[in-house]
Amino acid sequence: MEYSSDEESGISESEIEEYMEKPYQALRNGSYKVRNINGTLRCPFCAGKKKQEYVYKDLLQHASGVAKGAAHRRAKQKATHLALAKYLTVDLGNGAAQTNQPPEPEPQPTEQEVLYCWPWVGVVVNIVKNAETGKQVADSGFWMKTFSKYKPLSVELFCEEQDQTAQAVVHFEKGWTGFKNAVEFEKYFEAGRHSRKQWMADKESPGSGIYGWFARADDYHAEGKIGDYLRQKGELKTLSDIVNEAKQDKETLVGKLANEIDMNNQTLDEMQSKFNEKTLSLSRMLEEKDRLHQAFYEETRKMQRIARDHVRRILEEQEKMNHELESKKRQLDWRARELSKREVLTERERQKLEEEKQQNDERNNSLVMASMEQQKADKNVLRLVEEQKREKEEALKKILQLEKELDARQKLQLEIEELKGKIEVMKHLGDDDDAAIQRKMKEMNEELRQKIEDMNDLEDMNQTLVVKQRQSNDELQEARKVLIAGLLDLLQSSRTNIGIKRMGEIDDKAFLNESKRRFTDEEALVKASEGSSLWQENLKDPAWHPFRIREINGKTEEIIDEEDEKLKQLKEEWGDEVYKAVTVALQELNEYNPSGRYVINELWNYKEGRKATLKEVINYIFKSLKSLKRKR
Repeated sequence: MEYSSDEESGISESEIEEYMEKPYQALRNGSYKVRNINGTLRCPFCAGKKKQEYVYKDLLQHASGVAKGAAHRRAKQKATHLALAKYLTVDLGNGAAQTNQPPEPEPQPTEQEVLYCWPWVGVVVNIVKNAETGKQVADSGFWMKTFSKYKPLSVELFCEEQDQTAQAVVHFEKGWTGFKNAVEFEKYFEAGRHSRKQWMADKESPGSGIYGWFARADDYHAEGKIGDYLRQKGELKTLSDIVNEAKQDKETLVGKLANEIDMNNQTLDEMQSKFNEKTLSLSRMLEEKDRLHQAFYEETRKMQRIARDHVRRILEEQEKMNHELESKKRQLDWRARELSKREVLTERERQKLEEEKQQNDERNNSLVMASMEQQKADKNVLRLVEEQKREKEEALKKILQLEKELDARQKLQLEIEELKGKIEVMKHLGDDDDAAIQRKMKEMNEELRQKIEDMNDLEDMNQTLVVKQRQSNDELQEARKVLIAGLLDLLQSSRTNIGIKRMGEIDDKAFLNESKRRFTDEEALVKASEGSSLWQENLKDPAWHPFRIREINGKTEEIIDEEDEKLKQLKEEWGDEVYKAVTVALQELNEYNPSGRYVINELWNYKEGRKATLKEVINYIFKSLKSLKRKR
């Protein structure tokens, strides 16, 4: 069975010793199976591993290694293997040792228990000198060529000068291919009845043929040069020993590779987390940039609208003043003609006429002076309009340049973050000894440094442009105030489509019309004045904010809260016309002066009931000037 629960799914390093007792008791009562059917041991906590056949020593080494493993291993995994190590040491120590002891050797050992000389070697004896060539004794190249079928690595010769014979040791590869070649080498001699067994039988009179076999323990322990050489260069091993050593080396390599893979996976997870954080940060930066760009665009449009309204009011004031001058001139001309008709009257009347003429002349002079002053005012207005137009163009150029610098800055920031990400990836995955990667990282670091310097330069330029843009906005706002102040009397006294409206001021006509319907003419004026004054004071109260928020096409705006108690009382007491006049003034205050809540002047298009644009005001001024010149 597997031992797990929800409350044990996550434990800290400090709880390992405490948690170890639970799996240890489960091992003791048999809940975990440690022994296989064939008598080998298994790790019940590594069920997914391929190898599940351990001897006692290997399983104890596995459990101890995992229990003291690297920091990336989970605490629960360490605790379970610590319990397994304790169980093997305390409960299975003696029994396992006895179980893993090799059985008593039988008279005929199996192939797995035969002791071979390691590395694989073959023995050749009874090498006699050829009477014709004399090469068989001393020439190892000859024997390499003779036994080339079995792919020997080298041949070592041992000569016996007094007997004119020699012995040889043939070296084969260490792997299983070498073992196979050594077996074939031995079978070759067995087939020709020149094996070790035959050599032992024919040793006294062997003849001229050579004998050969696969070197084993008898050769390793034999007296003579071959025995000394084998003991010096090699050792005795069974096939089982060699297989187990190969397995152990393979498992060690696999474990090392598994640890490296775990560390690399952990590093990749950390890099992925950092990459996600950088991506989220960049997304937020882009969203903030879009929001700032939209706000900047809206503010620019608002500034343009305000400038257009300002110029429109100036032109309306100019036109109104020109109309007044023309009206006064016509009136004076008429009076001059009337005085001329009365020149035939009595002396007294003549004197009176002279006095009136004198007064008329004085008035004419005053009008001429006023006309001259008006011309000067016209020039000043035109100069202000030209200056405002020029400043607006400069401000727009600076705005466009600022947007380009902002886009370039955002692009540089994205490139810098991308370079940083590449450098981090190359630091974690690249080989420190790879010169090409080192050069690439050096180039990328240099490119990153250059881009950071470029971004700093753009940041400085951006700050300069922002300061200049703010200065331009302040100058435009100041020019607008001066223009409204200069045209205030002119546009307010004229009956034109373009004029100056007091934003946030209640229209008295609504109260007067409603009072006339309810009271006499004398009472109506008093009631209308009292009602208008009272509600004008209510509008100035900053604590009264009868608005609610609504969202249209993804944008929020403030609208009048019709459920407000004061507004409901106003509608019941005075009616819809007064209610509309008060709410219009309230909306104007909320738009133009929400913090101060007092009336301010604004250029206005009375014909269309909206703020006048700068174009309308300029057109009005130029039309007024052209009309005045034609009349003169």
